[in-house]
Amino acid sequence: MAIRTIVKDTEDILHKKCRTVEKFDEKLWSLLDDMAETMYKANGVGLAAPQVGLLKRICVIDVGNGLVEFINPEITLTSSAIIEDTEGCLSSPGEYAIVKRPKKVKVKAQNRKGEEFSIVAEDLFARAICHETDHLNGVIFKDICEYMLDPADLK
Repeated sequence: MAIRTIVKDTEDILHKKCRTVEKFDEKLWSLLDDMAETMYKANGVGLAAPQVGLLKRICVIDVGNGLVEFINPEITLTSSAIIEDTEGCLSSPGEYAIVKRPKKVKVKAQNRKGEEFSIVAEDLFARAICHETDHLNGVIFKDICEYMLDPADLK
């Protein structure tokens, strides 16, 4: 495993749509392991492949209940209940914004072996899924935020 460099939000790659993953092999498994290690080292709760410079539909998330790997994720259902809360990003260190997200989402994806699964997520897990899948579509949180927070407001 290796720590990857996290791309900053000024890089063009974060504004491009990712390609579908079709090969589920040891190279993919190594990337997933590297992404998880990179996310943990940076004290994040999620990391998407474009954040490490790769246009692949892959993200990893751990909001405290264990690592979940998502390959080719697709949000299939969202709740009507909306939560407006503070959000940040490993690609935008020290920046935070208020972002509206659904309280609950259903997502289908594939695991590292290519097997399909679906889960229903709520609260922070739902927010993280939305945030990371946005990355896979070339959208960063600052593109969709209600407003950016002044760092002085966070003290």
